[in-house]
Amino acid sequence: MSLLARQLRRAFTQPERLLCRLRNRQLQGAKFRRQHPVAPYVVDFVCLEAGLVVELDGRQHLLRKTYVAERTRMLKSKGLTVIRFRNVDVYRRRNEVVQAIDFALTLPLRPRAGGEGRGEVG
Repeated sequence: MSLLARQLRRAFTQPERLLCRLRNRQLQGAKFRRQHPVAPYVVDFVCLEAGLVVELDGRQHLLRKTYVAERTRMLKSKGLTVIRFRNVDVYRRRNEVVQAIDFALTLPLRPRAGGEGRGEVG
């Protein structure tokens, strides 16, 4: 496990705290991992079984659009579905964000690059 992922897990951001419904299988029984390594990145939330990555973007992401686009492209190349929310949306419309994540869990799985297997990514 990556040292960076471990450090990030210990330091919750406020938007991560607000998405507490992703914990303890509260959405359709899906297990989400927070600050999980998906080489070479650490994603905010991932449900490996559904192949779903949830990213929370703060202001710094607005300045790094090329990096964010490349990161999303790489995660998609691993067969993951990536959905992004701005931190401000989590603050202002938390219920709608949770509903969108819940809906994304109902979408069909895409085959993963390099095979159909499930489990650890990266």
